[in-house]
Amino acid sequence: MLRVAILDDYQNVSQQFVDIEKLSGKYEIKIFSEPFADEAEVLEQLSDFEALLIMRERTPMTKNIIDNLTKLKFIITSGLRNKSIDLDAAKKRKIIVCGTEINSHPTPELTWALILGLARNLKEEIDNMYQGYWQTSIGVELKGKILGLIGLGRVGSQVAKIGKAFGMQVMAWSENLDLTKCKELDVLPCSKDDLISNSDFLSIHVQGGDRYKDCITLKELDKMKKTAFLINTSRGPIVNEDDLIIALSTNEIAGAGLDVFEKEPLPENNKLRFLPNALLTPHIGYVTAENYSIFYSQMIEALEACVNGKPIRVIK
Repeated sequence: MLRVAILDDYQNVSQQFVDIEKLSGKYEIKIFSEPFADEAEVLEQLSDFEALLIMRERTPMTKNIIDNLTKLKFIITSGLRNKSIDLDAAKKRKIIVCGTEINSHPTPELTWALILGLARNLKEEIDNMYQGYWQTSIGVELKGKILGLIGLGRVGSQVAKIGKAFGMQVMAWSENLDLTKCKELDVLPCSKDDLISNSDFLSIHVQGGDRYKDCITLKELDKMKKTAFLINTSRGPIVNEDDLIIALSTNEIAGAGLDVFEKEPLPENNKLRFLPNALLTPHIGYVTAENYSIFYSQMIEALEACVNGKPIRVIK
């Protein structure tokens, strides 16, 4: 019987979407709800498994892990790309890597939750309401403000459309900015420096990886308006976390809305947790019932296809 591990089910919800009992005649399935401490624990806990169903970019599938999980045959990930899988190592081991579809609109929706939360000081006001206080801050309006987007792909485009609906001016920059798309969306293309220095809300929507690592450091944060807000629902390493902590601590910028971090889950003692001008969510941009239904149903579908020798949605 094929041994299958479902990894990083942080919320203990996979069984709402996967009928373990129905599959028990074919597969021996074990669910892991806690993140692994390190690679040594990954290797110890997963040594006997032939298939891994993984949530994108929670447990990295490094070369060391792939090389040493000698029984591993299949990796099925949520999403159709996963930069935390060493695909070259998998290919060398003849491990089949498959993915699932994913809805792109939940992340833009959360982006706007963070923008609105920052604009109206919702963290402070909600906390104070429970403490018995009334109207302790003054918010800002979005209409007429400049929304700067780093990236105008699937997610950035949706964020831009909503910004226009709020009556904001929208600017965009990326290393491969599509000028045709800018024209279609009535978005002003600009240089990185102009984007950073002019934006009232600067929101990040590019892929992770080496290209955009440390795209925002203290150098860029110093150029932002002191009244500006930074929003990151993309990948943690795009923003230098230590530099952001300095900028927030010294009020170099007004605040930040963050759904992604350098290390996830965010350590309990991370300084971001204690900054009043940091609005934090635990990487929930893609975490919706609709997406989870797609992920888990298509993971099982892909697993069945692999077992039957006809893999689908193969990631190369």
